[in-house]
Amino acid sequence: MRSSHFITTVFLLFSSMSILAQNGIIRGAIFDAGNGESLPGVAVYIDGTTVGTTTDLDGKFNLSTAPGLYDLSISYISYETLVIKEVDVEADVVNFLGDIMLKEQTFELAEVTITAQAVRNTETALVTMKKKSANVIDGISAGSFRKIGDSDAAVSMKRVTGVSVEGGKYVYVRGLGDRYTKTILNGVEIPGLDPDRNTLQMDIFPTNIIDNILVHKSFSADLPADFTGGGIDIATKEFPDERTGKLSASVGYNPSMHFQSNYLTYDGGQTDFLGFDDGTRAIPATTDIPFYSQVVGNPDGAKGQRYQEILKAFNPTLAAHEQQSFMDFDIGFSYGDQIPKKKVTIGYNLSFSYKNETTFYKDAEFGMYGLDGDPGIYEMEVREYQIGNIGSNSVLVTGMGGFALKTANSKYKINILHLQNGESSAAVFDYSSTDQGSNFYGFQHNLEYSQRGLTNGLISGKHHFIARAWDVEWKISPTYSTIQDPDIRFTRYEDRDGTWSIGTEVGFPERIWRELDEINIGGIMHVKKDFQLFGESSRLLFGGAYTYKERDYIIYNYALNIRNVPLTGDPNELFWEENLWPIDGDVGSGTTYEAPFIPDNPNQYNSNVNSAAAYVATELAFFEKLKANIGVRMEKYKQRYTGQDQQSNNVLDNDVVLDDLDFFPSINLIYNLTKEQNIRLSYSKTIARPSFKELSYAEIYDPVTSRTFIGGLFRDADDIAGIEYWDGDLVSTNIHNIDLRWELYKSGGQLFSLSGYYKSFLKPIEIVQYATRPGSFQPRNVGDGEVFGFEAEMRVNLDFIASPLKGFQVLVNFTYAKSRIEMSETEYDSRVRNARTGQTIDEYRSMAGQAPYLINAGISYNGGEMGFWRAFEAGVYYNVQGETLEYVGIADRPDIYSKAFHSLNFNANKKFGKDDRLQLGLKVENLLGSAEQSVFQSYEAADRIFERLDPGMKFKLRFGYNIF
Repeated sequence: MRSSHFITTVFLLFSSMSILAQNGIIRGAIFDAGNGESLPGVAVYIDGTTVGTTTDLDGKFNLSTAPGLYDLSISYISYETLVIKEVDVEADVVNFLGDIMLKEQTFELAEVTITAQAVRNTETALVTMKKKSANVIDGISAGSFRKIGDSDAAVSMKRVTGVSVEGGKYVYVRGLGDRYTKTILNGVEIPGLDPDRNTLQMDIFPTNIIDNILVHKSFSADLPADFTGGGIDIATKEFPDERTGKLSASVGYNPSMHFQSNYLTYDGGQTDFLGFDDGTRAIPATTDIPFYSQVVGNPDGAKGQRYQEILKAFNPTLAAHEQQSFMDFDIGFSYGDQIPKKKVTIGYNLSFSYKNETTFYKDAEFGMYGLDGDPGIYEMEVREYQIGNIGSNSVLVTGMGGFALKTANSKYKINILHLQNGESSAAVFDYSSTDQGSNFYGFQHNLEYSQRGLTNGLISGKHHFIARAWDVEWKISPTYSTIQDPDIRFTRYEDRDGTWSIGTEVGFPERIWRELDEINIGGIMHVKKDFQLFGESSRLLFGGAYTYKERDYIIYNYALNIRNVPLTGDPNELFWEENLWPIDGDVGSGTTYEAPFIPDNPNQYNSNVNSAAAYVATELAFFEKLKANIGVRMEKYKQRYTGQDQQSNNVLDNDVVLDDLDFFPSINLIYNLTKEQNIRLSYSKTIARPSFKELSYAEIYDPVTSRTFIGGLFRDADDIAGIEYWDGDLVSTNIHNIDLRWELYKSGGQLFSLSGYYKSFLKPIEIVQYATRPGSFQPRNVGDGEVFGFEAEMRVNLDFIASPLKGFQVLVNFTYAKSRIEMSETEYDSRVRNARTGQTIDEYRSMAGQAPYLINAGISYNGGEMGFWRAFEAGVYYNVQGETLEYVGIADRPDIYSKAFHSLNFNANKKFGKDDRLQLGLKVENLLGSAEQSVFQSYEAADRIFERLDPGMKFKLRFGYNIF
C-alpha cells in the first residue's frame, strides 16, 4: 500500500490551505461510483507538494494554488486513488473539473491515472443515482443545462423521459393530470401562481440557478404522499461551481397573433407593464351601499346622492377596442459565485427576469350542448354558442436571491423568491342561446384583469454528527400569495331585428371583483443514520413535516340594470354621464346597480389546513444484488371552513370539512441482474385531496366562457324528480400503486426500459357537469376506478449505425393506459334515463383526466468538439396525448373530451465567441399548426365544440451572454 498517500490524507484532514492572491482555483465534486452519493472527507492534493484540501459535506472541494500545470491526486480510505494529470491552473481563474467518480478498492494496490478532460461528465452522478436508487427516479442536472443551453426549466423538462409540459409551464408525468402530479422547490411544498394547482410554474426558473431537477415516479416515505403520477423536486444552486453572470433576452413572433391591427384590448392602468394595477380598476364601494329600491323615490336624499356617487365612481370603460398587437419579449439577468474562506465557504445567487407575452385567439369558440328529450333524436341540440376574438397581454416579473454558508460539518441556506404576474384581456363574441325556452342572438364584450403575487422564503440547515454517521437536515419555508381580479366587466346585447336591448334573457351586465390571500408555512426534518447489516451498507431514515395553510377569498359583484336607456350597441354608453340614473330626473330610467353581496356575502369564505406528518424508513441491502427501501408515512390532515351555503343558508364557522388520518406504506425493491440491468418492483399507497376551492361553497363565474365553477360542498338535487345527483360530501381519494420495471443502462446516457403499472383509485375526484344549473361544473367523488398501464422508454445514440451519426440521439417514450370508473348508482341511472335509442349503457366508463396514451419522441444533435458544430445542439420533439375525458356528463349533458393535440417543436442552440460566452437559440413551436379543442360526444352524434383555440405557430429567437 502506498503509505505516503495515507499519511498525506491524515495530514490533510487536520489542516487547510489559505487562498492567496493571484492564485488559481481547482474545483470539483467527488462521488461514489457505486451509488452516486457524494463523498465528504476525501483528500485532494497536488502531487509532490503538501498543497491540498478535503471535500466538504457535499463532496465538493476548492483548492487554491499558484499558476502552473499539476497532477492532482484524490485518495480516500477503501477507494482507488485517482490521479488526474495535467490540470492547468491560471491566475484568478477557476478550473472546474466537474463530477469525479471514485470506485471502491478491489485490490490492495489500486491507482487510476486519467487526464483532466476525462472527468468532465457532470451527468455521471445523476445517472449513477438513478441506476442505484431503490426508487424509480429520473431527472436532469446542471451539467446538461450547460451542455444544451436551455434557457428555463420548462424547456429542459421536455427532455426527461415520461414527462410532458402543458402550455410551456406545467409538468405532468405518465399522462396523469395536475391532481396527481406535485412540484416542490428545494424539497419543500410551495404554492404556485395558481394556488389551485399541485404543479409549480416551471418557466420562471432560469437554468443557470438550478442544480438539478428530480422526477420521482414511485413514492417513498420521506416524500409527501399527495402525488401519484410523479413528484418533481427543483433544487436551486447554493454554491455556483464558478463565478457566473449571465444576460439573456429573447423575442417571440407568432404570425397569427402579433402585429395584428384588429387585436383586442382596453385602456388599463399605468403600471400594467409591471404586473399590477395602479388603482384604475378599484372597486367603487364595499360598504355603505344603498339599493335602488331605497333611493328610487328620492334621488336627492342622502342615500340617493350616495347611490349616484357610487355610479360615477365606476370606471366608465366597458368596450374592447382594436389596436396593433406587439410581439413577445423577455429579458433576464443572473449572477452567482462562491467565496472560500479559511473555515467557511460562502455562496450566493441572484436572478431577475421579465417576460411580456401577447396572445390573440381569432375565432375562438365556446359551446354548450345537450341531449334532446326525444331518445330517438341523436344529434345534440345547441344550448349556448359563442365565437369571437380574444386578446391578452401577460407580464411575469421574477426575482430570486439565495445565500448559503458552509462549514466542515454544517450548511445553512436562505432563499427568497418573488413572482409578480399581471394579465389583461379583452374579448368580443357573437352569442346565441336557445336554452330553457329562450331564443336570442347578440354580442358580448368581456374585459378582465388578473394580478398575482407570490413571495416565498426558505431557511434550511444540514448537519453531520458523530464521525458523519448521523445526518440531520431541516427546512422552514413560509409563502404569501395573493390573487386579485379587479373589475371584470361583462356586457351582452341582444339583437332584436336591428334593435339593441339588454334584459333578463341575455343576462344583466356585471362588474366583478375577486380577492384571494393565502399564507402557507411548511417545515420538514430528515434524519439519516448509516449502519452495516449482513456486511452490507444500510441506512435508517426518519423525520417529519408540518404545514399550515390559510386562505381568505371574497367576490364582490355588481349587477347592472339598464332602464330606458337609448342603446346604440356601444357598451361604453352604459356609463356615459347622461345615461346614469336618473336620466333628466326620471327615476325610472338610467343605468342602475344592485349589490347582491350586501348585507351578507354568500361568496366569501375562509379555509385553513393543519397537516402533520411523520415517517420511518430503512434502506437495506439483503445481499449484494438486492436492495430495498421500506417505510411508512403518517399524515394527519384537517381542513376547516368558514362560509355560507346560499342555497340552504347553512352557515359554517371554522367547521371541520375534511379530517384524515392516513398511513402510507411503501416498498421499493431493486434487483441488479447485471451491472447494467435492473428489475424494480414497488408498492405504495398515496392520496389526492380536494383543493381549497373545491372544498367550498364558492361560485366562480368566468365571463369569457360563460361557465361557473361550483364548490364541492353544494348539493345538486332535482326537486322535481327527487333525484340527488350529489350530496355535497367531498372526500379525499386514496390510491394504491404497483409498479414493475426492467431497465438497461448503457454508456453515454443511453437507456432502455419496459414498465407495467397498476393504480387503484378509491372515490376519485372528477369535475362533473352540474345537473340543475346549465353551464356549471363541480368537483365530486365518483365510483372507484383503476388504471392499467404499460410504458416503454428508449434513449439511444445513433453512432452504432455509422460514425457520421455521432452526436445524434433518439428519445422515445410511449405510455398506454386503460382506465375505468365503476359508475355510482346515481350516475348510471342518469345515463340510462337519457340514453339514445339503441344505446347500451355499461356500468364502467373511462377515468376523467387519464390519457389513454402518451407519446414523447425526439431526435437531437449535440455537435462535436471541432469546427462550426462545436457547442451546437438542436432537436425536434413531438408530443401527443390521446383523446381524454375532461368533464363528466350528467342528466342531459353529454361527456366532454379533449381532442389529441399534436405538438411538434424545434429547438437549436449555438455557443461561440471567447470561452463560448455568447449563445444564440432558435425555437419553433407547433410546427404542425394544431388547434386545441374539446368537444361534446354522444352516441351516434357528431362531435360539437365545447372549446376551440388556435395557438398558431410561434418563432422565438434567444440571445445569451456569459459575462465571466
